[in-house]
Amino acid sequence: MDAARVTVLRELLAGSGWLERTQGFAGALRGAVTRPSAAPGGLLLVGADAEEPWHLAAHLDDEAAWSGLPALSPTLLRRTVPPGAPPHLSVPLRRLEQAGRGETVLVVAPGGSDGGLLERVHDARRGGATILALEADLGTAHGELRGLAHEALTVPDGAGSPNFDIVQHLVSAAAGEPSAPARRGRLLRGALARAMDRLTATPPPMRW
Repeated sequence: MDAARVTVLRELLAGSGWLERTQGFAGALRGAVTRPSAAPGGLLLVGADAEEPWHLAAHLDDEAAWSGLPALSPTLLRRTVPPGAPPHLSVPLRRLEQAGRGETVLVVAPGGSDGGLLERVHDARRGGATILALEADLGTAHGELRGLAHEALTVPDGAGSPNFDIVQHLVSAAAGEPSAPARRGRLLRGALARAMDRLTATPPPMRW
């Protein structure tokens, strides 16, 4: 881990509020996929533009295994499926058109969202799906995704804020933890420790 990331994570512990924000967003994600009405395998993960959220997919898959919550294992939706891709990497973006009640759509947008994706996300919400958005703050001109989401976490681009990759690590680490309020202090420390493990770990497994 480089010095800048160590500094950011220490600042999180010093009371910046980012651990609490990521814990809250992760709790919303966990709650959406584990509620009684949730559809089995109903977590759909999609990136904006050509950026596919491979690392977040891999880390959520790990959390699903470690926490014993298979509902956290996402289906990665792809704009382009290359020939010969394995089944779990062959689900096209048009799957969003079928998203409905009991399913959760997690949109990861570090660089904004195009109109085609927003239209599909809108249709998914109208069909009854729960929409969560993890996005970069690109100003008021790019708030359409935020407006569609039931729950959104916006990452500012500036000094004093963790970068987008670190926030993804914190969210995935916290998603696998129980959310009882009495255990909040331990959970926040655990989320940070697991995020640090991810940032110093080897690349994601070959499954992704």
